[in-house]
Amino acid sequence: MFDSLIVQFVVLWAVIDPIGSVPVYLSKTIGLPLEDRRKIALKAVLISAGILLFFLVAGQVLLEAMQIPLTAFQIAGGLVLLLFALTMIFGEGKPEQEMKMTASLSELAVYPLAVPSIASPGAMMAIVLLTDNHRFSFGDQLITTFIMLSVLFITYLLFLAANRIQQVIGNIGAAVISRVMGLILAAVAINNMLVGIRDFFTQMS
Repeated sequence: MFDSLIVQFVVLWAVIDPIGSVPVYLSKTIGLPLEDRRKIALKAVLISAGILLFFLVAGQVLLEAMQIPLTAFQIAGGLVLLLFALTMIFGEGKPEQEMKMTASLSELAVYPLAVPSIASPGAMMAIVLLTDNHRFSFGDQLITTFIMLSVLFITYLLFLAANRIQQVIGNIGAAVISRVMGLILAAVAINNMLVGIRDFFTQMS
C-alpha cells in the first residue's frame, strides 16, 4: 500500500512538474507587484485543481464518449507546450511584455500557468489513468485525489518562494532563466509529442 502511494506521488509530481512550472511563472510575472504575483499563483493553482478534479471525475467518460485516444490528447498538449516554450525563448522586450500583462492580468493564471504548465495534458492523462473506474475503487480514487492536491499545494509554495528568488536575481536574471528554461521546456514538449506519436502507432498496429 505504501509503495503504491509513493509511486502515485512520483508520477503526479513528474506530470504536474511543480519545479518546471516556476520558470513559466517567473517569465509571465516579471515586473508585477508582489501582491499581484501572489494572487496569480493562488488562482493558477486553484484553476489547475479544478481542471484536474474535473478530469478525475468525468475525464474518462468524456474521452471515451468522444472517442479521443489519450495519445492524441498527449500530442496536442505537447504541441501547445512547444508553442509556449518558443514564446519564452523568442519573447518580446520587457516594456511590451509588461503592457500586455497589465491588460490581461486576470488571464495569466489561466494561460499559460494553469494550462498547459500545471494542469498539462500529461497530468490530465495521468489522473484519468490513476483513477480508472474499471480498476480502482472509490477509496483508491480518494487517496489519489489527496496526493494530487498535495502536489498542487507544493506547487503553490514554490511559486511563493519564486517571488523571493526574483527579488534577488532581478528582472534581467529572471529573463535569462526564462529563455534557458524555455529551451528545456521545448525539449520536454517535443519528447511528449514523440512519445504520443509512438504510442499512437503502436496501438494502431
